[in-house]
Amino acid sequence: MAMLEIHSVSKFFGGLAANSDVSFSIEQGMIMGLIGPNGAGKTTLFNCITGYYPPSKGDVIFKGKRLNGLQPDEVCRLGMVRTWQKVRPLAKMTVLDNVVVGALARTASLRIAREVAHEQLQIVGMDHRDAFLAGGLPIGERKKLEIARALATKPEMVLLDEVMGGLNTGEKEEIIQLILELKKRGFTQVVIEHDMKAIMRISDRIVVLNSGEKLTEGSPTEVANNPDVIAAYLGERVEA
Repeated sequence: MAMLEIHSVSKFFGGLAANSDVSFSIEQGMIMGLIGPNGAGKTTLFNCITGYYPPSKGDVIFKGKRLNGLQPDEVCRLGMVRTWQKVRPLAKMTVLDNVVVGALARTASLRIAREVAHEQLQIVGMDHRDAFLAGGLPIGERKKLEIARALATKPEMVLLDEVMGGLNTGEKEEIIQLILELKKRGFTQVVIEHDMKAIMRISDRIVVLNSGEKLTEGSPTEVANNPDVIAAYLGERVEA
């Protein structure tokens, strides 16, 4: 059984279809890339999967359980968590306490939450910053903090929304290595990303959205050589 199944999911805002009849599945332990031009409906789909929006049509199935109608905190407790394009740490709290907030989703013990937070900061390479105020972090470290806070909720699946957005080449490489490390640790991941070189390196499979619809799905090589994908990004059909 797939860990996550998306069955004909649509999301309408009035007469606008942000997602239309999108279907795919994700096996445990894989990295699924989710790509498409700006406005393709990628983040809206994340919102439908994780309970921030109810799908207008279709079903979201996680570990055999239908998620439709569940709130984000309920989805989180089932083992799925997401990050956000615009990272907003709790600026006046320390890096450690930011991650403790995530850990408290699983325990009422502050001692245990702090232990979990320390573990996640070590994974993302931020343990040396634990006493630093989060509001003073540069963007690259804010992205890592966002991932650490998500990991502190003890998920099985992590949805990363443009986690490399706004980073320089060195910072992107650090995030790529972190994503690959999370795969080694058994996490299933879905990654929205506009950096095609990065997404091709990390993904086992890629789903392409365009104008809210699924354009194609396949291996990185298949997607990179698909003329419809090239047309969606460049605005014209190009011979493969």
